[in-house]
Amino acid sequence: MTTSPPALDAPGTAAGAPVTAAPGARQVWRRLRGRPSALVAGGVLALLIVLALAAPLLAAIAGQDPNTYHDSLIDSARGGVPLGSFGGVSGDHWLGVEPGTGRDLFVRMLYGARISLLVAVGATVVQVIIGVAIGLAAGLGNRLLDSFLSRVTDLMVALPMLVLAIALTAVVSDSFPRPLLLILVIGLLNWGGTARIVRAQTLTLKSLDFVAAARLGGSGRLRVARRELLPSLAAPVITYAAILVPMNIVNEASLSFLGIGVKPPTPSWGQMLSNAQTWFRADPMYVLLPAGALFVTVFAFTVLGDAVRTALDPREASRLRVGTRAARKARGSAKNSAPEETAS
Repeated sequence: MTTSPPALDAPGTAAGAPVTAAPGARQVWRRLRGRPSALVAGGVLALLIVLALAAPLLAAIAGQDPNTYHDSLIDSARGGVPLGSFGGVSGDHWLGVEPGTGRDLFVRMLYGARISLLVAVGATVVQVIIGVAIGLAAGLGNRLLDSFLSRVTDLMVALPMLVLAIALTAVVSDSFPRPLLLILVIGLLNWGGTARIVRAQTLTLKSLDFVAAARLGGSGRLRVARRELLPSLAAPVITYAAILVPMNIVNEASLSFLGIGVKPPTPSWGQMLSNAQTWFRADPMYVLLPAGALFVTVFAFTVLGDAVRTALDPREASRLRVGTRAARKARGSAKNSAPEETAS
């Protein structure tokens, strides 16, 4: 299980530098459309989300169930290896069957995507809510409150997340919904990075003129935070949240891989990888399918997060425009025409 990454300044913002206004939604969308990698990553994630949401419908179309055993599709003499090539791929089982049980892999992959995405997005929401609240309170509070909350944040960042997660998931009753437990454990133990970013940005923003004017106008701290600071914090928080989602997908997969995530028969990509340890030689497809799905999902979220960071940072976008091919051609033509004008 990965820990929270080190806190960074807001994207494209140097420490102590003034914060620029966040671009509008149309401008952000226009910048994202100009990056093919962002469109491809967004398309992949949109397809994955649609497949996960439509898992019951697709399972009905395929005529399969995620928990139905098919003993006739495995070779009991070889320990349960699927019959046929590529892990038992056929017209009825599009991605083959699970070794040892014969359960349909296509349907289990779809339901596993639901668990992975639900846990990752839910944990990210918990992290962002707690991190923004703690960061704002530290940045707007007095020196004593700031010092106390900063030390608590440092403690959360330094704690061994994997050990605590194992301990918390082990003591909770099995009757408690496991996906909700994973959301709470991952979210409550990994909000430190978000709090650090929000605190640093709050300290920078509250010294600017528009915040000072609001406070002189009689606005209290809560109103200043809601009306003045939160809109300006949207860009760095959204950017960091886009990075947290793939991290939480890996966190969920790691916990399920260790056997303390979702419990069988509920499918999960991490759980499938854990079960595939004993089958990777006899049935490589059982390893490649969940591993490939995890890789593609995490990579797509990472690419999209980088694109969102660039789109939300006007200075980053301006630096990219300076380096575009059209701009280089324009500068080159201007240099070539300069000697001719001088000669004439």
